[in-house]
Amino acid sequence: MPYDRAREWLGAEPAHNYWQWTERALDRMEELAADALRRTGSLRLAADAEERDELRSEFEALQEDGFPVEWLEPQELRPPVRDRFAAALLHAGDGALHPARFTWQLAVPAAEAGVEIREHSRIAAAEELEADQVVVATDGYPSGLLGRLEGSIIPTRGQMVATEPLSERLFDLPHYGRHGYDYWQQAADGSVLAGGFRDADLPSEFTAEEATTPTIQSALEGFLERLLGRAPRITHRWAGIFGIVPDLMPVVGRVPGSERVWVAGGYSGHGNVLGLACGELVAAAILGREAPLLELFDPLRLDLDHAV
Repeated sequence: MPYDRAREWLGAEPAHNYWQWTERALDRMEELAADALRRTGSLRLAADAEERDELRSEFEALQEDGFPVEWLEPQELRPPVRDRFAAALLHAGDGALHPARFTWQLAVPAAEAGVEIREHSRIAAAEELEADQVVVATDGYPSGLLGRLEGSIIPTRGQMVATEPLSERLFDLPHYGRHGYDYWQQAADGSVLAGGFRDADLPSEFTAEEATTPTIQSALEGFLERLLGRAPRITHRWAGIFGIVPDLMPVVGRVPGSERVWVAGGYSGHGNVLGLACGELVAAAILGREAPLLELFDPLRLDLDHAV
């Protein structure tokens, strides 16, 4: 949720606390991730005058509340984005994460602490587990374990491509455009990873099926050709599922009607940081410790009788 809208929707103090909490979570991620995270900063780009006005409103709200953010005019942007976007916000503290490497970084100390990591073993009912407390942390992947909450976190597909390594260094940090419908970054080997464009066929992308589609893949290829001025060779294509919640807020807390099942998910495309933060939040709640912001994410706020 854009920060200025969050102040209106949640109130000034809760929005401020929420944003600070996510920034602390990014610092916490840096502690845990080692070489899986690079603090590169990120650029949020305005595709047109309307989006420029929206970004400006958010920029002013962030500045007013003391958060570090920079406003960049088109002439301050590097080619090839300079001539394509109307303005940008630079979040200098943001980073680029290698999610699989980060998962491995977490798995090692977990295993050393005695955690049993079990793969390819689907749980059909919480009753199959002996644990006193169960956390369903699948974000957008349907689990069948959430009772009335099923469907309130909407499975949504994101598709990606990776190009051959480019000889020139064009992008030093992740870029996001068109309200996050377009996103890309350049890897260390020079390849460009681009994703999004689900609005090219939005109905088809509300799904839990991990599969690429010709329409979205064609849109991604066309975008890269326009951005780079040529059609690079595509070396990899893939898709993954994330969970969208209508109010763009995570769903974290005890599952209604259950004394032992908890949920942490619904990150609306921001699961790298929010997943870590909400995981620690629900763990604190289970252990009876202070869990700030948990009320904001309470599953009971959702209209469970009308979930999708």
